[in-house]
Amino acid sequence: MTDRLRALLQSVKSGEVDIDGAMGRLEGFPFEDLGFAHVDHHRALRKGFPEVIFCPGKTVDQVVSIALRLVEHGSLLATRVSPDQAAALLEAVPEADYNQTGRTVAYKHQDATSPLAKGQILVLSAGTSDLPVAEEAATTADIMGNKVDRIFDVGVAGIHRLLAYRERLADASVLIVVAGMEGALPSVVGGLVDVPVIAVPTSVGYGASFGGLAALLGMLNTCSAGVTVVNIDNGFGAGYAASLINSVKSQ
Repeated sequence: MTDRLRALLQSVKSGEVDIDGAMGRLEGFPFEDLGFAHVDHHRALRKGFPEVIFCPGKTVDQVVSIALRLVEHGSLLATRVSPDQAAALLEAVPEADYNQTGRTVAYKHQDATSPLAKGQILVLSAGTSDLPVAEEAATTADIMGNKVDRIFDVGVAGIHRLLAYRERLADASVLIVVAGMEGALPSVVGGLVDVPVIAVPTSVGYGASFGGLAALLGMLNTCSAGVTVVNIDNGFGAGYAASLINSVKSQ
């Protein structure tokens, strides 16, 4: 978005585009009213990444309409996508990638020129049941221009599995650690690394896990320094925060 706006201003300066033509191109700024949604086209300028579509509660037509407007201006990330929504999005934007496990649809605009952050984000999951949230985090970090590594199913029930990857833990600039049940894995990881750890509690667990509340409280009460916590099942929030941290670290 920033590059396209700069190019438009340069075209006006050079005389290739007149004022009326430029005004026509800027009609969608700062937002576009679709009747059922106000699409925020300034989000990329303010935050460095376009508005993201949270799909639950939206009809298929609404999701596709928003997506097409976003794709025209830049990249696309849709989260918590249902199978019907995913099918419609892929028909409307064939170049997009559908992560069925993470329930995301992502498309990087052909004009996107943002350099990759230098550091690497490592996404860990305690169990296979945590994969949907872990993949949501990984896809978010990836579409935002980061190098992403994944290590799954290394929970504390078999801690030797985690310790086998000490070198990859040490190589990461930021770690996202996804866990349900009692949520112990981020505390263990936080005690092994000297970089930020973003803990993501999931709603995976038996009755006393209270839909992820037990994991959330366990992570909030961690004794490991440098661990921060996002909301239950919020893989997107973790991926976004990790990307911001990684971008600052790379500057």
